[in-house]
Amino acid sequence: MNLNEIKQRAREKMKGCCRVCRVCNGVACAGEVPGMGGVGTGSSFTENVNALANVKLNLRTLHDAKDPDISTSILGIKLSMPILAAPITGSEYNMGGAVPEAEYVRMVMTGSQNAGTIGMSGDGGNPVFYDSGLEAIKGVNGHGIPIIKPRENHIVLEMAKRAEEAGAPAVGMDIDGAGLVTMALMGQPVGPKNLQELKEIISGTELPFILKGIMTLDEAKLALEAGASAIVVSNHGGRILDGTPGVAEVLPKIARELKGAITILADGGVRSGVDVLKYIALGADAVLVGRPVIIGAFGGGAEGVKLVLETMAKELKQAMILTGCNNIGEISDRVLFN
Repeated sequence: MNLNEIKQRAREKMKGCCRVCRVCNGVACAGEVPGMGGVGTGSSFTENVNALANVKLNLRTLHDAKDPDISTSILGIKLSMPILAAPITGSEYNMGGAVPEAEYVRMVMTGSQNAGTIGMSGDGGNPVFYDSGLEAIKGVNGHGIPIIKPRENHIVLEMAKRAEEAGAPAVGMDIDGAGLVTMALMGQPVGPKNLQELKEIISGTELPFILKGIMTLDEAKLALEAGASAIVVSNHGGRILDGTPGVAEVLPKIARELKGAITILADGGVRSGVDVLKYIALGADAVLVGRPVIIGAFGGGAEGVKLVLETMAKELKQAMILTGCNNIGEISDRVLFN
């Protein structure tokens, strides 16, 4: 099984929902939500990809970075690579349903673990989404991170407690899901949270808490004040608000002030190990990968997910050799061309 075979199988299984384009940039699927595209004009999706493409690297080969170490530790979790599988749900209405929800998340958790990293599970209007994620996490001995939608506080706390019981090493909330129409249509209202509400949620769980969907410095500071252990700089893959900047455009400002004070993850438009290097150079500690993991799962199951992640890891290592970085800690803005 190779990546081309995986993409072809995924293209067949997701026909009508995802074209599995040669370049996954959101242009062909603009406005296709439900589906795999970005909301409205699709500009928030395409900006993630374009902003990363506009970041240029300094090629360096006069150094001793001959065999870089790409392992890292995030929230105390040792990982073979700074690449995590993003939380994604909605196999039936976003991806065509050829792979059932429970099966999809099992593929992600198993494939991520077998690649030496960790996957995140998601939440949605149908309770089976979160339930399936927890079952998949239990199936890999707790090696997975559940992400909860911004529901009413008492519900979020109940769901976080279930994450603890499943043995998860961390839990989180994708606050950028605050305006999801699909949630409202399915009778599962969500909304924004103020500082006091966040403090109540974060103090109510024993697990490190990840706040996903931060796109401004002021809200990154509020996340830190609320007690979050990590943030994910993300615009929800361009699927929630039209007209936002790309993640690569806002990440440096956040990292300049908060690097080291809170774990910073980045999500959006990652298609290769070179993209991973760019996000880390811009200030992220690690990245989340979404659409490529979906393609890996639909085209090759858990082995497909593993192959996608391991391919990115190899690309990252090669990019580190060609930019003079011996380990993840050495990746800095010195690798960026200004």
